[in-house]
Amino acid sequence: MKILIISPTYNEKENILELLSQIWNINPNYDVLIIDDNSPDGTGSIVKRKMKIHSNLHLIERKEKLGLGTAYCTGFKWALENNYDKIIQMDADLSHNPEDIPRLLKEANTSDVVIGSRYVNGINVVNWPMRRLLLSYFANLYAKIIIGLPIIDATGGFKCFNSKVLKSINLMEIKSEGYSFQIEMNTKTKRNGFSLKEIPIVFVDRTVGKSKMTKKIIYEAAWVVLKLRIENIFRIK
Repeated sequence: MKILIISPTYNEKENILELLSQIWNINPNYDVLIIDDNSPDGTGSIVKRKMKIHSNLHLIERKEKLGLGTAYCTGFKWALENNYDKIIQMDADLSHNPEDIPRLLKEANTSDVVIGSRYVNGINVVNWPMRRLLLSYFANLYAKIIIGLPIIDATGGFKCFNSKVLKSINLMEIKSEGYSFQIEMNTKTKRNGFSLKEIPIVFVDRTVGKSKMTKKIIYEAAWVVLKLRIENIFRIK
């Protein structure tokens, strides 16, 4: 079974080496793909140096900051082209604990997509300001009510996909970012007849670097949820 961990980066030089170290402390044979959007802080150069001693580390460099959603789609396409069986997506800022990777993989043996959920067992978020927590919580509630997703944490970004799910989705059509990218992928997974399962994780907000959250991402999420609702009504794939 071929496993790939995908992590998009933009100005993550303070976190990237620690992320890789923690992943390989779990299993030194995990393949890792970094998608770097031409980080001004030299994140890509750090990864390139690390690649000289780790043959299972891969890098795709993009010319400019193109966003989270398209970064993941680029990584998903690369994973399918290279015949990976299970594909994990996770943030590079250490908010997702690599120790949860084996749990995601185990559950992915019986479920098509496994989500590391911040809310399935209460609220398991550390260091978020109340405003950010409320925004996330109500974004998930909004998606659940409007689209009818059978999950609590529809915006969670720590996931394991079985390759057959990604093969069923036209990744070229997905342009959304942030919250809305996660919601869109979950909706298309359910729409295509695949199963979604949540397992509890503890999400710890980044301690170094800057958050990528913007008002544009919030407004986009509100619009994309309505768009997905309309598609569901008219059975648009």
